[in-house]
Amino acid sequence: MSADLDAFESALGCSFQDRELLDRALTHASFAQENDGDRGNERLEFLGDAVIGMLTARLLYEDHPDWSEGDLTRARAALVNRGALAECARGIDLGRYLRLGRTEQLSAGEGRDRILADGFEAVLGALYLDSGVDAVEEVVRSLFGESIHRGPTPDPKTEFQAWAHCQFKRTPSYHTSRDSGTDEDEERFTVEVRVEGEVWGSGVGRTKQLAGRSAAEAALVRSASADV
Repeated sequence: MSADLDAFESALGCSFQDRELLDRALTHASFAQENDGDRGNERLEFLGDAVIGMLTARLLYEDHPDWSEGDLTRARAALVNRGALAECARGIDLGRYLRLGRTEQLSAGEGRDRILADGFEAVLGALYLDSGVDAVEEVVRSLFGESIHRGPTPDPKTEFQAWAHCQFKRTPSYHTSRDSGTDEDEERFTVEVRVEGEVWGSGVGRTKQLAGRSAAEAALVRSASADV
């Protein structure tokens, strides 16, 4: 495991003084329950979530003195949501180093957004305990820096609603056309966005919110070339 930890530290860009903390952060609850009956990295995940939220809030506040509270809130939400954290985890190949239980291994859990995001939070929680907030800030700046400097990510549902109001004087409606019923299905829901009964876009996602966002993005693509 030592060689794996060396490789992971290199990808993360920092070194741990206490390797046991890092090992714990990379131990998913499914593996821990099968081997020693505890909850693995869940407590570190809780801590990391708070540390990441605090740091991104502070960095956004410092970098954008002209932004409103709403701007800051939307930008932080875009930075620390599950999908964004999972992408950060993929950027450092975190899934390769996670220790998962047999069921999660068989279902390719190392590639799931939930497991990756939780693992990423746990690693930064462990780094906070090991080396302090400045070390975590270095990682956050390295992985989030470009996004921190950008403005809030436009909400596609808001954009499409504005377009529909302008073109049709109508508010789009969202309808769930499919639900697989499986909690961990990344494409559990299919949602359509309609204007006056006409389907303008369809999207899939693990939650209705994500599927609706995807549907709005598809509708915006169509609206860009629509002749209305």
